[in-house]
Amino acid sequence: MICTIAFLINFTSNDSTGSVSRSKLNVEELWESADSGGWRPSSAPRSEWLPPSIGSNGFLRVRCNGGLNQQRTAICNAVLAARIMNATLVLPELDANSFWHDDSGFHGIYDVEHFIKALKYDVNIVESIPEIKKNGKTKKIKALQIRPPRDASVSWYTTEALKKMKEHGAIYLTPFSHRLAEEIDNPEYQRLRCRVNYHALRFKPQIMRLSQSIVDKLRTQGHFMSIHLRFEMDMLAFAGCFDIFTPAQQRILKKYRDDNFAPKKLIYNERRAIGKCPLTPEEVGLILRALGFDNSTRIYLAAGELFGGEKFMKPFRSLFPHLENHNSVEQTDELAGNTQGLLGSAVDYMVCLLSDIFMPTYDGPSNFANNLLGHRLYYGFRTTLRPDRKGLAPIFIDRENGKTAGFEEAVKKVMLQTNFGGPHKRIPPESFYTNPWPECFCQMSPKNPADRCPPNNVLEILNDQLESQNEKELRNDTESSNVLNSSVSAEER
Repeated sequence: MICTIAFLINFTSNDSTGSVSRSKLNVEELWESADSGGWRPSSAPRSEWLPPSIGSNGFLRVRCNGGLNQQRTAICNAVLAARIMNATLVLPELDANSFWHDDSGFHGIYDVEHFIKALKYDVNIVESIPEIKKNGKTKKIKALQIRPPRDASVSWYTTEALKKMKEHGAIYLTPFSHRLAEEIDNPEYQRLRCRVNYHALRFKPQIMRLSQSIVDKLRTQGHFMSIHLRFEMDMLAFAGCFDIFTPAQQRILKKYRDDNFAPKKLIYNERRAIGKCPLTPEEVGLILRALGFDNSTRIYLAAGELFGGEKFMKPFRSLFPHLENHNSVEQTDELAGNTQGLLGSAVDYMVCLLSDIFMPTYDGPSNFANNLLGHRLYYGFRTTLRPDRKGLAPIFIDRENGKTAGFEEAVKKVMLQTNFGGPHKRIPPESFYTNPWPECFCQMSPKNPADRCPPNNVLEILNDQLESQNEKELRNDTESSNVLNSSVSAEER
């Protein structure tokens, strides 16, 4: 499981280690995966990686808040935190009610058995804190509740958190969104995050079947692209982009912003000019047309309820009439009852992962888009179209003011400066989950020895280490038991 995934496409063999971009745009080439530069995904350990000890320092509980993908990164961080503290991880809690009003929980979304098995070389995982027997009585361990600092350092976990765990036997970290620093100067820790994210976290079989069914139906007519159309009330309110809406709609957005975000003076024209507003559906369509996609292109839309109604979708639909979503492709009662819940989000995630091209329209604070960008990179450098909103803003503003000459060429010029899904250096504020290169990738013939792929028998090595440690700990337990029994027998005599 932790080796390079077998379903990846073949990669090119050049040894480039920098950003791979295209010198010209060709629609047919965009349907293919980006140039790998000789890199392949690999999250297996490349240095000594001892198996988890049966005798851990205590139990770690976490409550993952937010939407599906915010929870996903929190689960990755929870596994790493447990490894850092040599703790036994209790199956993470998904606080679905606070965001989706959906109580599916971990068992309802992910394959629990696979999750535990896939991480057996990394951490011990239990579904609940077991009861202990003391003085002939059964007792429950009560976890100490702690609110961890945002982006806490590794040292916080090895000092403050570990101290409390040893004192109480268990700690409960809540909330657990963004509670472990992303940039950690330890490649093995980062690779563990990738093992969790891209191997251990597998959706339940029925979700995988449903997603594959949708992909198969979309592919009956050839290639298809997926678009995360982030033109929704929460994101528009967050961005402060109100002026294109009716007065009544503006009042709704302003109220949502006042209720959910910190006060801040936001001027629409200024926000728009620097690319801080989500792209409108029409702008998305115009970008695709400028890149050479025609009206036969089949598009899968991953989105919640679009704000503003048909007024904003009509121009997009006139450019690209073949628009689909999970309900239009797969009409099932299961999806119909959970369109905006965790199930609908999970299906959208898988369809976007498997699509030939993925286009996020607002990948700033969007956990869905950011996670997918990293996953598609790991999945075989699958093509992504990432509009540079700041670079495109003046072009769209000129078009609105009647300056249409050279519009498509100007859009192409900006898009050529973007990355299309190949390996590229991670530069803040880009997240590790958006771009896990180079830590979670390797080369067969690298210039840097640290980038060399692990041996093919890495699983065998890890398994031998795990069995050896288990045998050793079992012998130690047996010896301790024998000493205790001898002591008791002497006292009886």
